[in-house]
Amino acid sequence: MSTFFYMLLAFVVGVLVGWFIWGRLRGELDSLRGELGRAKSERDRFSADTYRLSGELDACGRSRADLERKLREAPTSSAKAGTDKASAPAPAALMSTPTPARSSSARPSAAKSAAAKPAAAKTAAAAPKKAPAPKKAAPKATTGKADNLRRLIGIGPVNEKLLKAQGVTSYAQIAAWTDADVKRVEEVLNFDGRIAREKWIEQAKLLAAGDEAEFASRFPTAATSNNN
Repeated sequence: MSTFFYMLLAFVVGVLVGWFIWGRLRGELDSLRGELGRAKSERDRFSADTYRLSGELDACGRSRADLERKLREAPTSSAKAGTDKASAPAPAALMSTPTPARSSSARPSAAKSAAAKPAAAKTAAAAPKKAPAPKKAAPKATTGKADNLRRLIGIGPVNEKLLKAQGVTSYAQIAAWTDADVKRVEEVLNFDGRIAREKWIEQAKLLAAGDEAEFASRFPTAATSNNN
């Protein structure tokens, strides 16, 4: 009887110890899962920041190229302006005029010149002034309504959030992607050829064109519970 009691006691103690150890291991496992989720969120945020900074760097590079081009063209324009100024005829006031000989015939010429000056002044005053060129109106920024990107197969809540963080909000934008755009987006979303496999661009072209019948025929599983 005592042997059975000791065996039962040992079994109960073993169960309690095992339950205690399992509880601690389970708590540590949940903690590790939470840390993994936070690490993935940080990775996604860093990827989005990297994509945004790459776009800003490209814009700065284009601005720098434009400034360098303008600086290269500036000396040529200055030299051309100097050449035009040198080739222009000197004003009549700075040109030397021969001294007329003193004779009785010089007096009528002087009278004609004095009469011609008021006429020239009246002609210059009557000439219309050139109107200034009208300023060009600055182009208005176009604003488009955001589309439901989750209708596309392969775009779930997380991918939709990342795409909108990169400024992608409409089907027309996805339909106009080039190979370089696809590569940059796949780097942000941590994909590898998934955009081509799931035919994002083909789906977006149909939705942007409003061809709902063709879209439903070619992609019947779109916007369903399988679209994760």
